[in-house]
Amino acid sequence: MDKKAGTTHLTHISDILSKALSKYRPPQETEITRIWEIWDLAIGTSIAQNAKPDTFKNGQLQVIVSSSVWIHQLKFLEKEMIANLNARLNTPLITHLRFKIGEIHY
Repeated sequence: MDKKAGTTHLTHISDILSKALSKYRPPQETEITRIWEIWDLAIGTSIAQNAKPDTFKNGQLQVIVSSSVWIHQLKFLEKEMIANLNARLNTPLITHLRFKIGEIHY
């Protein structure tokens, strides 16, 4: 916050992460930080209410899901989800999804 001008400048967490990770990882791997920006649009609102991205390593995106019923449903949609996510990311970063039951944070 700039106390003199009385204005607040907020920086999105993905910008901070991209800058920090770029020192340690190749640029193509830091592109995954955009996943939180594109998630809802890429997979749809109803799925986004029950599944959130968690971790990413070697092409595998772990997704936290609200229940085993949602895991079962998303297994059928996995290829379509990967295609939509990679299209929104403008690069084929994600090759596999791994679903895990957990608490969904909004």
